[in-house]
Amino acid sequence: MKQVKNIIIAATFLLMGTIAFAQSTSSKVCHIASQELVESLPKAKAAEKQLRNFAKTYEAQLVEMDKSLQSKAQQAQQNAPNRSDEENQRILAQIQDDRKKIEDFYTKSQESLSQKRTDLLKPVYNQAREAIFKVARAKGFDYVLDSTTGTGLIMADGYDLMPDVKKELGIQ
Repeated sequence: MKQVKNIIIAATFLLMGTIAFAQSTSSKVCHIASQELVESLPKAKAAEKQLRNFAKTYEAQLVEMDKSLQSKAQQAQQNAPNRSDEENQRILAQIQDDRKKIEDFYTKSQESLSQKRTDLLKPVYNQAREAIFKVARAKGFDYVLDSTTGTGLIMADGYDLMPDVKKELGIQ
């Protein structure tokens, strides 16, 4: 815990030193909450909707697989007294295999969703990045800091580039 605190303090001093150096050499610094910008883009909203629909498809398949497994397990339990130990062991092994298949399907669905998210949102992030570069250069800024919560920026009282970039992208 102490090491993490020391790293945060060192990073803060490094950031402050960088900003002070940038300001002392007549560099212009501004900030923008890039995640907020991306989330406000219509293409991002459409991508999120598409991802939700994609996830619902996987969820429906998982629910169906789970219901089938539960039904199979209940039948096996009810019929167990009427079968031999070998047959019960074989059915139990099948149920365990089915459970493993469900787990594998879940893992693959999560990987697929992650890849789909990347495929859909990469062009959106690129569009936002290009707009940020274009507007920052047009306004004469040398540095653009990301003021999205959790990115390490402690204070953002400087020029906020968000309204200009949104105007460039044609969004409100």
